[in-house]
Amino acid sequence: MAMKFEHEAATPRYSRPRTYPASFARGAVALGVALLLSLPLESALAAPSASSRIGWQMASSDAEVDKAFALAKQSGKPVFLYWGAVWCPPCNQVQATLFSRPDFAERSRAFIPVYVDGDKPGAQKVASRFKVVGYPTMIIFKPDGTEITRLPGEVDPERYLLTLTAGLNAQVPVKELIRRGLAKQALTPEQWRLLAFYSWDTDEQQVLSNTELPQRLAELAAATPADLPQVKDRLAFKALAARAREKGAGDANVIEGGKQLVDRVLASPDASLQLVDILVGQAESIVKYLAAAGEPRRALATRWEAALAKLAESSAQSKSDQVDLLDARVSLWKLIDESETLSAPRRAIVLRDTARLVAATTDKYERQAVVPNAAHVLAQVGLLSESDELLKFELPRAVAPYYHMLGLAGNAKKRNDPKAALDWYEQAWRKSEGPATRIQWGTGFVGQLVELAPGDIARVENAAGAVIAQLDPKNETFYERNQRALRRMADRLVKWQGADPSRKASVEKVRQKLAKTCARLPAGDTGRSNCDSVFTPASS
Repeated sequence: MAMKFEHEAATPRYSRPRTYPASFARGAVALGVALLLSLPLESALAAPSASSRIGWQMASSDAEVDKAFALAKQSGKPVFLYWGAVWCPPCNQVQATLFSRPDFAERSRAFIPVYVDGDKPGAQKVASRFKVVGYPTMIIFKPDGTEITRLPGEVDPERYLLTLTAGLNAQVPVKELIRRGLAKQALTPEQWRLLAFYSWDTDEQQVLSNTELPQRLAELAAATPADLPQVKDRLAFKALAARAREKGAGDANVIEGGKQLVDRVLASPDASLQLVDILVGQAESIVKYLAAAGEPRRALATRWEAALAKLAESSAQSKSDQVDLLDARVSLWKLIDESETLSAPRRAIVLRDTARLVAATTDKYERQAVVPNAAHVLAQVGLLSESDELLKFELPRAVAPYYHMLGLAGNAKKRNDPKAALDWYEQAWRKSEGPATRIQWGTGFVGQLVELAPGDIARVENAAGAVIAQLDPKNETFYERNQRALRRMADRLVKWQGADPSRKASVEKVRQKLAKTCARLPAGDTGRSNCDSVFTPASS
Protein backbone atom coordinates (compact mmCIF):
# COMPACT_ATOMS: atom_id res chain seq x y z
CA MET A 1 0.00 0.00 0.00
CA ALA A 2 1.48 3.25 -1.14
CA MET A 3 2.22 5.69 1.62
CA LYS A 4 3.59 9.13 2.15
CA PHE A 5 7.29 9.03 1.42
CA GLU A 6 9.51 11.85 2.64
CA HIS A 7 12.95 10.43 1.96
CA GLU A 8 16.35 11.48 3.22
CA ALA A 9 19.17 9.49 1.68
CA ALA A 10 19.81 7.11 4.50
CA THR A 11 18.02 3.77 4.35
CA PRO A 12 14.75 2.69 2.71
CA ARG A 13 11.66 4.16 4.25
CA TYR A 14 10.56 1.09 6.18
CA SER A 15 13.82 0.68 8.08
CA ARG A 16 13.67 0.88 11.87
CA PRO A 17 16.57 1.20 14.32
CA ARG A 18 16.87 -2.45 15.31
CA THR A 19 19.73 -4.92 15.55
CA TYR A 20 19.52 -8.68 15.13
CA PRO A 21 21.66 -11.77 15.65
CA ALA A 22 23.10 -13.51 12.60
CA SER A 23 22.52 -17.19 13.43
CA PHE A 24 19.87 -18.95 11.34
CA ALA A 25 18.89 -22.32 9.92
CA ARG A 26 21.07 -22.46 6.79
CA GLY A 27 18.94 -25.02 4.99
CA ALA A 28 15.95 -22.71 4.88
CA VAL A 29 18.20 -19.83 3.91
CA ALA A 30 19.67 -21.72 0.98
CA LEU A 31 16.20 -22.60 -0.26
CA GLY A 32 15.13 -18.98 0.07
CA VAL A 33 18.12 -17.68 -1.89
CA ALA A 34 17.41 -20.14 -4.69
CA LEU A 35 13.81 -18.94 -4.87
CA LEU A 36 14.78 -15.29 -4.68
CA LEU A 37 17.16 -15.67 -7.61
CA SER A 38 14.69 -17.64 -9.76
CA LEU A 39 13.10 -14.50 -11.18
CA PRO A 40 11.24 -13.98 -14.48
CA LEU A 41 13.68 -11.34 -15.67
CA GLU A 42 12.67 -11.04 -19.32
CA SER A 43 9.04 -10.27 -18.51
CA ALA A 44 10.15 -7.76 -15.91
CA LEU A 45 12.41 -5.95 -18.33
CA ALA A 46 9.85 -6.01 -21.11
CA ALA A 47 7.14 -4.23 -19.10
CA PRO A 48 5.81 -1.16 -20.96
CA SER A 49 5.44 2.25 -19.40
CA ALA A 50 2.71 1.91 -16.79
CA SER A 51 1.09 5.23 -17.68
CA SER A 52 1.51 5.24 -21.47
CA ARG A 53 -2.26 5.36 -22.09
CA ILE A 54 -2.78 8.48 -19.95
CA GLY A 55 -2.43 11.90 -21.55
CA TRP A 56 -0.21 13.36 -18.84
CA GLN A 57 0.58 17.06 -18.89
CA MET A 58 4.19 17.04 -17.71
CA ALA A 59 4.87 20.02 -15.46
CA SER A 60 7.91 21.08 -13.46
CA SER A 61 7.46 24.86 -13.39
CA ASP A 62 4.78 27.35 -12.48
CA ALA A 63 4.34 28.23 -16.16
CA GLU A 64 3.70 24.60 -17.12
CA VAL A 65 1.25 24.14 -14.25
CA ASP A 66 -0.56 27.35 -15.21
CA LYS A 67 -0.82 26.06 -18.77
CA ALA A 68 -2.48 22.87 -17.52
CA PHE A 69 -4.96 24.83 -15.40
CA ALA A 70 -5.75 27.08 -18.36
CA LEU A 71 -6.54 23.96 -20.36
CA ALA A 72 -8.77 22.77 -17.51
CA LYS A 73 -10.63 26.07 -17.38
CA GLN A 74 -11.09 26.05 -21.14
CA SER A 75 -12.39 22.46 -21.18
CA GLY A 76 -14.35 22.65 -17.95
CA LYS A 77 -12.55 19.57 -16.66
CA PRO A 78 -11.10 19.17 -13.15
CA VAL A 79 -7.36 18.72 -12.65
CA PHE A 80 -5.75 15.57 -11.26
CA LEU A 81 -2.25 16.43 -10.03
CA TYR A 82 0.16 13.60 -9.32
CA TRP A 83 3.39 14.37 -7.45
CA GLY A 84 5.88 11.52 -7.65
CA ALA A 85 9.47 10.44 -8.24
CA VAL A 86 11.12 7.73 -10.33
CA TRP A 87 12.96 6.09 -7.41
CA CYS A 88 10.06 6.15 -4.92
CA PRO A 89 8.72 2.62 -4.22
CA PRO A 90 5.14 3.71 -3.37
CA CYS A 91 5.08 5.82 -6.56
CA ASN A 92 6.10 2.82 -8.62
CA GLN A 93 3.43 0.79 -6.84
CA VAL A 94 0.82 3.37 -7.90
CA GLN A 95 2.09 3.16 -11.48
CA ALA A 96 1.96 -0.62 -11.50
CA THR A 97 -1.42 -1.16 -9.84
CA LEU A 98 -3.41 1.99 -10.65
CA PHE A 99 -2.12 4.02 -13.58
CA SER A 100 -1.63 0.84 -15.65
CA ARG A 101 -5.33 -0.09 -15.39
CA PRO A 102 -7.43 0.44 -18.54
CA ASP A 103 -10.34 1.71 -16.43
CA PHE A 104 -8.12 4.39 -14.87
CA ALA A 105 -6.87 5.40 -18.32
CA GLU A 106 -10.47 5.59 -19.49
CA ARG A 107 -11.47 7.62 -16.43
CA SER A 108 -8.56 10.01 -17.06
CA ARG A 109 -10.42 11.39 -20.07
CA ALA A 110 -12.72 13.17 -17.62
CA PHE A 111 -9.91 15.26 -16.12
CA ILE A 112 -6.64 16.98 -16.97
CA PRO A 113 -3.90 14.68 -15.62
CA VAL A 114 -0.82 16.62 -14.51
CA TYR A 115 2.37 14.78 -13.56
CA VAL A 116 4.95 16.69 -11.52
CA ASP A 117 8.20 14.73 -11.22
CA GLY A 118 9.85 15.95 -8.03
CA ASP A 119 13.29 15.34 -9.56
CA LYS A 120 12.81 17.79 -12.42
CA PRO A 121 14.29 21.30 -12.26
CA GLY A 122 11.74 23.68 -10.81
CA ALA A 123 9.53 20.97 -9.33
CA GLN A 124 10.36 21.84 -5.73
CA LYS A 125 9.03 25.36 -6.25
CA VAL A 126 5.81 23.82 -7.58
CA ALA A 127 5.74 21.67 -4.44
CA SER A 128 5.88 24.82 -2.33
CA ARG A 129 2.96 26.27 -4.27
CA PHE A 130 0.69 23.28 -3.64
CA LYS A 131 2.00 22.30 -0.19
CA VAL A 132 3.11 18.83 -1.25
CA VAL A 133 5.95 17.05 0.54
CA GLY A 134 5.64 13.28 0.61
CA TYR A 135 5.65 11.04 -2.45
CA PRO A 136 3.17 10.17 -3.80
CA THR A 137 0.63 12.98 -3.40
CA MET A 138 -2.50 13.12 -5.57
CA ILE A 139 -4.81 16.15 -5.55
CA ILE A 140 -8.04 17.01 -7.38
CA PHE A 141 -8.75 20.65 -8.23
CA LYS A 142 -11.74 22.40 -9.75
CA PRO A 143 -11.07 23.93 -13.18
CA ASP A 144 -10.68 27.30 -11.43
CA GLY A 145 -7.84 25.95 -9.26
CA THR A 146 -9.80 25.40 -6.03
CA GLU A 147 -8.49 22.29 -4.24
CA ILE A 148 -11.23 19.72 -3.69
CA THR A 149 -9.51 16.75 -2.05
CA ARG A 150 -6.32 14.78 -1.64
CA LEU A 151 -6.56 11.14 -2.60
CA PRO A 152 -4.98 8.26 -0.66
CA GLY A 153 -2.45 5.95 -2.22
CA GLU A 154 -2.97 3.11 0.24
CA VAL A 155 -6.34 1.68 -0.79
CA ASP A 156 -6.95 -1.01 -3.40
CA PRO A 157 -7.45 0.20 -7.00
CA GLU A 158 -11.19 -0.50 -7.12
CA ARG A 159 -11.90 1.58 -4.03
CA TYR A 160 -9.45 4.20 -5.25
CA LEU A 161 -11.41 4.60 -8.47
CA LEU A 162 -14.61 5.06 -6.47
CA THR A 163 -12.90 7.70 -4.35
CA LEU A 164 -11.49 9.35 -7.47
CA THR A 165 -14.97 9.50 -8.98
CA ALA A 166 -16.35 11.01 -5.79
CA GLY A 167 -13.61 13.63 -5.88
CA LEU A 168 -14.23 14.46 -9.53
CA ASN A 169 -17.96 14.81 -8.86
CA ALA A 170 -17.48 16.89 -5.73
CA GLN A 171 -18.50 20.52 -5.85
CA VAL A 172 -17.61 21.19 -2.21
CA PRO A 173 -13.99 21.12 -0.96
CA VAL A 174 -13.15 18.66 1.81
CA LYS A 175 -12.40 21.52 4.17
CA GLU A 176 -15.99 22.71 3.87
CA LEU A 177 -17.32 19.14 4.16
CA ILE A 178 -15.47 18.77 7.46
CA ARG A 179 -17.04 21.98 8.75
CA ARG A 180 -20.50 20.79 7.77
CA GLY A 181 -19.96 17.32 9.19
CA LEU A 182 -18.77 18.68 12.55
CA ALA A 183 -21.78 21.02 12.58
CA LYS A 184 -23.99 17.96 12.00
CA GLN A 185 -25.28 19.34 8.72
CA ALA A 186 -26.53 16.86 6.14
CA LEU A 187 -23.96 15.27 3.85
CA THR A 188 -24.57 12.81 1.04
CA PRO A 189 -23.16 9.26 1.38
CA GLU A 190 -20.62 10.11 -1.33
CA GLN A 191 -19.48 13.16 0.64
CA TRP A 192 -19.06 11.07 3.78
CA ARG A 193 -16.98 8.56 1.82
CA LEU A 194 -14.83 11.40 0.50
CA LEU A 195 -14.08 12.39 4.11
CA ALA A 196 -13.35 8.80 5.12
CA PHE A 197 -10.82 8.32 2.32
CA TYR A 198 -9.23 11.75 2.46
CA SER A 199 -5.42 11.50 2.48
CA TRP A 200 -4.54 12.91 5.87
CA ASP A 201 -0.98 11.63 5.37
CA THR A 202 -0.41 14.18 2.59
CA ASP A 203 -2.61 17.01 3.89
CA GLU A 204 0.34 18.90 5.42
CA GLN A 205 -2.04 20.36 8.04
CA GLN A 206 -3.94 22.45 5.51
CA VAL A 207 -7.34 21.18 6.60
CA LEU A 208 -6.71 20.19 10.22
CA SER A 209 -3.64 20.66 12.38
CA ASN A 210 -1.92 17.62 13.84
CA THR A 211 -3.04 18.60 17.34
CA GLU A 212 -6.73 18.78 16.48
CA LEU A 213 -6.80 15.90 13.98
CA PRO A 214 -7.55 13.01 16.43
CA GLN A 215 -10.47 14.75 18.12
CA ARG A 216 -12.02 16.07 14.91
CA LEU A 217 -11.81 12.66 13.22
CA ALA A 218 -13.46 11.07 16.27
CA GLU A 219 -16.23 13.68 16.12
CA LEU A 220 -16.75 13.02 12.42
CA ALA A 221 -16.94 9.28 13.11
CA ALA A 222 -19.58 9.88 15.78
CA ALA A 223 -21.56 12.09 13.39
CA THR A 224 -21.49 9.57 10.51
CA PRO A 225 -24.97 8.10 9.82
CA ALA A 226 -25.53 4.58 11.14
CA ASP A 227 -26.30 3.30 7.65
CA LEU A 228 -22.68 3.99 6.62
CA PRO A 229 -20.87 1.61 9.02
CA GLN A 230 -17.72 1.26 6.89
CA VAL A 231 -17.32 5.03 6.73
CA LYS A 232 -17.87 5.31 10.49
CA ASP A 233 -15.30 2.60 11.24
CA ARG A 234 -12.70 4.10 8.90
CA LEU A 235 -12.99 7.55 10.43
CA ALA A 236 -12.88 6.05 13.93
CA PHE A 237 -9.78 4.01 13.07
CA LYS A 238 -8.11 7.05 11.51
CA ALA A 239 -8.80 8.93 14.74
CA LEU A 240 -7.32 6.06 16.75
CA ALA A 241 -4.21 5.99 14.54
CA ALA A 242 -3.79 9.73 15.03
CA ARG A 243 -4.11 9.26 18.81
CA ALA A 244 -1.45 6.56 18.71
CA ARG A 245 1.00 9.02 17.15
CA GLU A 246 0.62 11.43 20.08
CA LYS A 247 3.09 11.43 22.93
CA GLY A 248 2.03 10.64 26.46
CA ALA A 249 -0.62 8.41 27.98
CA GLY A 250 -4.04 8.35 26.37
CA ASP A 251 -7.38 9.10 27.98
CA ALA A 252 -8.80 6.00 29.70
CA ASN A 253 -12.23 6.37 28.04
CA VAL A 254 -10.66 6.85 24.61
CA ILE A 255 -8.48 3.78 25.09
CA GLU A 256 -11.43 1.66 26.21
CA GLY A 257 -13.44 2.78 23.19
CA GLY A 258 -10.47 2.03 20.97
CA LYS A 259 -10.16 -1.48 22.37
CA GLN A 260 -13.83 -2.17 21.66
CA LEU A 261 -13.48 -0.86 18.10
CA VAL A 262 -10.36 -2.93 17.43
CA ASP A 263 -11.81 -6.12 18.92
CA ARG A 264 -14.95 -5.79 16.82
CA VAL A 265 -13.04 -5.18 13.60
CA LEU A 266 -10.49 -7.93 14.20
CA ALA A 267 -13.31 -10.40 14.84
CA SER A 268 -14.88 -9.66 11.46
CA PRO A 269 -12.99 -10.78 8.32
CA ASP A 270 -15.06 -8.41 6.18
CA ALA A 271 -14.46 -5.41 8.46
CA SER A 272 -10.74 -6.27 8.61
CA LEU A 273 -10.56 -6.40 4.82
CA GLN A 274 -12.23 -2.99 4.53
CA LEU A 275 -9.63 -1.50 6.88
CA VAL A 276 -6.62 -3.56 5.82
CA ASP A 277 -4.54 -0.49 4.93
CA ILE A 278 -4.83 0.83 8.51
CA LEU A 279 -4.50 -2.59 10.15
CA VAL A 280 -1.22 -3.07 8.29
CA GLY A 281 0.17 0.44 8.40
CA GLN A 282 -0.67 1.22 12.04
CA ALA A 283 -0.49 -2.22 13.69
CA GLU A 284 2.45 -1.71 16.03
CA SER A 285 1.65 1.87 17.04
CA ILE A 286 -2.02 1.20 17.87
CA VAL A 287 -1.26 -1.99 19.80
CA LYS A 288 1.31 -0.15 21.91
CA TYR A 289 -1.13 2.73 22.45
CA LEU A 290 -4.06 0.55 23.55
CA ALA A 291 -2.36 -2.18 25.58
CA ALA A 292 0.15 -1.98 28.39
CA ALA A 293 3.36 -3.98 28.13
CA GLY A 294 3.08 -7.58 29.26
CA GLU A 295 0.14 -9.91 28.86
CA PRO A 296 -2.39 -7.24 27.67
CA ARG A 297 -0.10 -6.21 24.82
CA ARG A 298 0.78 -9.79 23.91
CA ALA A 299 -2.91 -10.73 23.83
CA LEU A 300 -3.91 -7.82 21.58
CA ALA A 301 -0.92 -8.36 19.27
CA THR A 302 -1.86 -12.05 19.01
CA ARG A 303 -5.44 -11.23 17.95
CA TRP A 304 -4.21 -8.62 15.51
CA GLU A 305 -1.62 -10.95 13.96
CA ALA A 306 -4.23 -13.69 13.57
CA ALA A 307 -6.45 -11.28 11.63
CA LEU A 308 -3.54 -10.32 9.38
CA ALA A 309 -2.69 -13.99 8.83
CA LYS A 310 -6.22 -14.53 7.48
CA LEU A 311 -5.90 -11.48 5.24
CA ALA A 312 -2.58 -12.84 3.95
CA GLU A 313 -4.43 -15.87 2.61
CA SER A 314 -6.46 -13.60 0.30
CA SER A 315 -5.19 -13.03 -3.23
CA ALA A 316 -6.92 -9.64 -3.37
CA GLN A 317 -3.84 -7.78 -2.13
CA SER A 318 -1.14 -6.59 -4.51
CA LYS A 319 2.34 -8.06 -4.14
CA SER A 320 3.61 -4.86 -2.54
CA ASP A 321 0.68 -4.82 -0.11
CA GLN A 322 1.42 -8.42 0.84
CA VAL A 323 5.03 -7.50 1.63
CA ASP A 324 3.77 -4.65 3.83
CA LEU A 325 1.39 -7.07 5.53
CA LEU A 326 4.26 -9.46 6.24
CA ASP A 327 6.28 -6.56 7.65
CA ALA A 328 3.40 -5.75 10.03
CA ARG A 329 3.22 -9.38 11.13
CA VAL A 330 6.94 -9.32 11.90
CA SER A 331 6.43 -6.30 14.16
CA LEU A 332 3.54 -8.03 15.91
CA TRP A 333 5.51 -11.26 16.37
CA LYS A 334 8.18 -9.26 18.18
CA LEU A 335 5.54 -7.80 20.49
CA ILE A 336 4.03 -11.23 21.10
CA ASP A 337 7.40 -12.85 21.88
CA GLU A 338 8.75 -9.73 23.61
CA SER A 339 11.93 -10.26 21.63
CA GLU A 340 13.66 -8.72 18.64
CA THR A 341 14.72 -12.22 17.57
CA LEU A 342 12.14 -14.31 15.74
CA SER A 343 11.88 -18.06 16.19
CA ALA A 344 13.18 -20.34 13.44
CA PRO A 345 9.65 -21.22 12.18
CA ARG A 346 8.74 -17.54 11.88
CA ARG A 347 11.98 -16.73 10.08
CA ALA A 348 11.17 -19.55 7.68
CA ILE A 349 7.76 -17.97 6.97
CA VAL A 350 9.43 -14.64 6.22
CA LEU A 351 11.97 -16.28 3.92
CA ARG A 352 9.34 -18.33 2.11
CA ASP A 353 6.86 -15.48 1.63
CA THR A 354 9.37 -12.86 0.52
CA ALA A 355 10.83 -15.33 -1.98
CA ARG A 356 7.37 -16.17 -3.33
CA LEU A 357 6.29 -12.54 -3.66
CA VAL A 358 9.50 -11.37 -5.33
CA ALA A 359 9.47 -14.26 -7.80
CA ALA A 360 5.82 -13.57 -8.69
CA THR A 361 6.37 -9.86 -9.38
CA THR A 362 7.04 -9.34 -13.08
CA ASP A 363 6.08 -5.70 -13.61
CA LYS A 364 9.24 -3.59 -13.40
CA TYR A 365 7.48 -0.73 -11.62
CA GLU A 366 5.96 -2.98 -9.00
CA ARG A 367 9.35 -4.64 -8.54
CA GLN A 368 10.74 -1.22 -7.59
CA ALA A 369 8.29 -1.32 -4.68
CA VAL A 370 8.39 -5.03 -3.85
CA VAL A 371 12.13 -5.79 -3.96
CA PRO A 372 13.46 -3.11 -1.56
CA ASN A 373 10.56 -3.68 0.83
CA ALA A 374 11.09 -7.45 0.76
CA ALA A 375 14.80 -6.85 1.38
CA HIS A 376 13.84 -4.63 4.31
CA VAL A 377 11.68 -7.38 5.85
CA LEU A 378 14.51 -9.88 5.48
CA ALA A 379 16.86 -7.45 7.20
CA GLN A 380 14.33 -6.86 9.98
CA VAL A 381 14.51 -10.52 10.96
CA GLY A 382 18.30 -10.65 10.70
CA LEU A 383 18.61 -12.22 7.26
CA LEU A 384 21.09 -9.60 6.16
CA SER A 385 23.00 -11.79 3.69
CA GLU A 386 19.78 -12.79 1.95
CA SER A 387 18.65 -9.16 1.89
CA ASP A 388 21.98 -8.15 0.33
CA GLU A 389 21.82 -10.90 -2.25
CA LEU A 390 18.34 -9.90 -3.34
CA LEU A 391 19.26 -6.21 -3.66
CA LYS A 392 22.50 -6.89 -5.53
CA PHE A 393 20.75 -9.24 -7.93
CA GLU A 394 18.18 -6.55 -8.71
CA LEU A 395 20.64 -3.70 -9.28
CA PRO A 396 21.20 -4.25 -13.05
CA ARG A 397 17.46 -4.29 -13.81
CA ALA A 398 15.94 -1.90 -11.26
CA VAL A 399 14.02 1.21 -12.31
CA ALA A 400 16.16 3.23 -9.89
CA PRO A 401 19.08 1.05 -8.69
CA TYR A 402 20.51 3.82 -6.54
CA TYR A 403 17.56 3.42 -4.19
CA HIS A 404 18.44 -0.25 -3.69
CA MET A 405 21.98 0.82 -2.83
CA LEU A 406 20.60 2.61 0.22
CA GLY A 407 19.26 -0.73 1.43
CA LEU A 408 22.70 -2.29 1.00
CA ALA A 409 24.21 0.64 2.91
CA GLY A 410 21.69 0.20 5.72
CA ASN A 411 22.46 -3.51 5.96
CA ALA A 412 26.19 -2.81 6.18
CA LYS A 413 25.50 -0.27 8.90
CA LYS A 414 23.56 -2.90 10.87
CA ARG A 415 26.60 -5.17 10.58
CA ASN A 416 28.74 -2.41 12.10
CA ASP A 417 30.71 -2.19 8.87
CA PRO A 418 31.04 1.58 8.40
CA LYS A 419 33.44 1.31 5.44
CA ALA A 420 31.04 -0.80 3.37
CA ALA A 421 28.09 1.34 4.47
CA LEU A 422 29.78 4.56 3.35
CA ASP A 423 30.86 2.98 0.06
CA TRP A 424 27.23 2.09 -0.73
CA TYR A 425 25.92 5.47 0.42
CA GLU A 426 28.43 7.17 -1.86
CA GLN A 427 27.59 4.90 -4.80
CA ALA A 428 23.91 5.66 -4.33
CA TRP A 429 24.64 9.38 -4.47
CA ARG A 430 26.98 9.12 -7.46
CA LYS A 431 24.49 6.99 -9.41
CA SER A 432 21.37 8.96 -8.47
CA GLU A 433 19.54 10.92 -11.17
CA GLY A 434 17.62 14.18 -11.09
CA PRO A 435 18.65 17.40 -9.33
CA ALA A 436 16.39 16.97 -6.29
CA THR A 437 17.42 13.36 -5.76
CA ARG A 438 21.10 14.20 -6.09
CA ILE A 439 20.71 16.90 -3.42
CA GLN A 440 18.91 14.46 -1.11
CA TRP A 441 21.31 11.60 -1.65
CA GLY A 442 24.38 13.84 -1.50
CA THR A 443 23.41 15.61 1.72
CA GLY A 444 22.44 12.26 3.18
CA PHE A 445 25.88 10.88 2.34
CA VAL A 446 27.49 13.83 4.10
CA GLY A 447 25.34 13.09 7.16
CA GLN A 448 26.49 9.47 7.15
CA LEU A 449 30.13 10.54 6.84
CA VAL A 450 29.75 12.82 9.85
CA GLU A 451 28.25 9.93 11.82
CA LEU A 452 30.40 7.01 10.67
CA ALA A 453 33.75 8.65 9.83
CA PRO A 454 33.85 11.91 11.78
CA GLY A 455 37.63 11.95 11.81
CA ASP A 456 37.95 11.96 8.01
CA ILE A 457 37.87 15.74 7.67
CA ALA A 458 38.99 15.79 4.05
CA ARG A 459 36.30 13.35 2.93
CA VAL A 460 33.56 15.27 4.74
CA GLU A 461 34.71 18.58 3.24
CA ASN A 462 35.06 17.14 -0.26
CA ALA A 463 31.62 15.50 -0.20
CA ALA A 464 29.86 18.60 1.13
CA GLY A 465 31.71 20.76 -1.37
CA ALA A 466 30.70 18.45 -4.22
CA VAL A 467 27.03 18.70 -3.20
CA ILE A 468 27.27 22.50 -3.24
CA ALA A 469 29.10 22.47 -6.58
CA GLN A 470 26.23 20.58 -8.21
CA LEU A 471 23.56 23.09 -7.15
CA ASP A 472 21.95 24.88 -10.05
CA PRO A 473 22.12 28.58 -9.10
CA LYS A 474 18.47 29.27 -9.85
CA ASN A 475 15.56 30.44 -7.73
CA GLU A 476 13.67 27.15 -7.94
CA THR A 477 16.59 25.12 -6.56
CA PHE A 478 16.13 26.39 -3.01
CA TYR A 479 12.63 25.23 -2.11
CA GLU A 480 10.94 22.44 -0.15
CA ARG A 481 12.81 19.10 -0.10
CA ASN A 482 15.98 20.64 -1.53
CA GLN A 483 16.00 23.33 1.11
CA ARG A 484 15.26 20.92 3.96
CA ALA A 485 18.05 18.58 2.81
CA LEU A 486 20.59 21.40 2.59
CA ARG A 487 19.64 22.70 6.02
CA ARG A 488 19.97 19.25 7.56
CA MET A 489 23.45 18.99 6.09
CA ALA A 490 24.38 22.45 7.38
CA ASP A 491 23.09 21.67 10.87
CA ARG A 492 25.11 18.47 10.99
CA LEU A 493 28.25 20.13 9.76
CA VAL A 494 27.97 22.92 12.34
CA LYS A 495 27.41 20.38 15.10
CA TRP A 496 30.29 18.23 13.79
CA GLN A 497 32.80 21.06 13.71
CA GLY A 498 32.46 21.85 17.41
CA ALA A 499 35.52 23.76 18.59
CA ASP A 500 38.00 21.84 16.43
CA PRO A 501 39.98 24.36 14.32
CA SER A 502 40.48 21.98 11.38
CA ARG A 503 36.82 21.05 11.20
CA LYS A 504 35.75 24.68 11.54
CA ALA A 505 38.04 25.61 8.67
CA SER A 506 36.49 22.88 6.48
CA VAL A 507 32.94 23.96 7.28
CA GLU A 508 33.84 27.56 6.55
CA LYS A 509 35.08 26.54 3.08
CA VAL A 510 31.76 24.82 2.42
CA ARG A 511 29.86 27.85 3.71
CA GLN A 512 31.82 30.20 1.43
CA LYS A 513 31.27 27.91 -1.53
CA LEU A 514 27.51 28.06 -0.95
CA ALA A 515 27.68 31.83 -0.49
CA LYS A 516 29.16 32.16 -4.00
CA THR A 517 26.27 30.12 -5.39
CA CYS A 518 23.73 32.25 -3.51
CA ALA A 519 25.35 35.43 -4.82
CA ARG A 520 24.49 34.35 -8.37
CA LEU A 521 20.77 34.65 -7.58
CA PRO A 522 18.99 38.03 -7.85
CA ALA A 523 18.95 40.06 -4.62
CA GLY A 524 15.52 40.09 -3.00
CA ASP A 525 14.54 36.85 -4.70
CA THR A 526 12.86 34.21 -2.46
CA GLY A 527 15.26 31.55 -3.69
CA ARG A 528 18.17 33.83 -2.82
CA SER A 529 16.80 34.32 0.68
CA ASN A 530 16.35 30.56 1.11
CA CYS A 531 19.89 29.94 -0.11
CA ASP A 532 21.36 32.54 2.24
CA SER A 533 19.52 30.97 5.19
CA VAL A 534 20.96 27.46 4.84
CA PHE A 535 23.72 28.01 7.40
CA THR A 536 21.78 30.39 9.67
CA PRO A 537 20.65 29.34 13.19
CA ALA A 538 17.07 29.32 11.89
CA SER A 539 17.91 26.10 10.06
CA SER A 540 17.63 24.30 13.37
